[in-house]
Amino acid sequence: MTQTPSTISSTVEIQATPEAVWQVVSDLGRMPEFSPELRKAFVVGKPGVGATIVGINRRKAVVWPTTSRVVRWEPAHAVAWKTRESGATWVYELEPTAVGTSVTGRRVLPRFTIGTALLGPVIGGAQGHDVELAEGIRTTLERIRETVEAGVRQPDRS
Repeated sequence: MTQTPSTISSTVEIQATPEAVWQVVSDLGRMPEFSPELRKAFVVGKPGVGATIVGINRRKAVVWPTTSRVVRWEPAHAVAWKTRESGATWVYELEPTAVGTSVTGRRVLPRFTIGTALLGPVIGGAQGHDVELAEGIRTTLERIRETVEAGVRQPDRS
């Protein structure tokens, strides 16, 4: 497979502290609430580096399982997991800002794996899937923002 994976990264600003954002981002079992492709996620093990995430993904009529391992766990700063089947590492990084927290979601994938080469044709091609994943990371971040900001108590201005 000679194609190169696309860069997938997006950033949103959330009007909440990094600790409030972390409460949502680090609850990996909730990721299906936010992701357009991940339908189910089961976390096996204690939250942190080494925990396993068994995921069920869906793209159009195709459904497939994934197995990931948490490879980075820095409370109120970053979480990342590497997916065995694709070789992709999904990273969420939090940075405090003047008005809250900047959250960047990105996929780190130096090259497509043999698993991607085999699954690619079934899901419509790896490059086409990259376009959807890029849109999906933005959607995921926007849904996280909506959830966090809805849960943050706004000051009473009366």
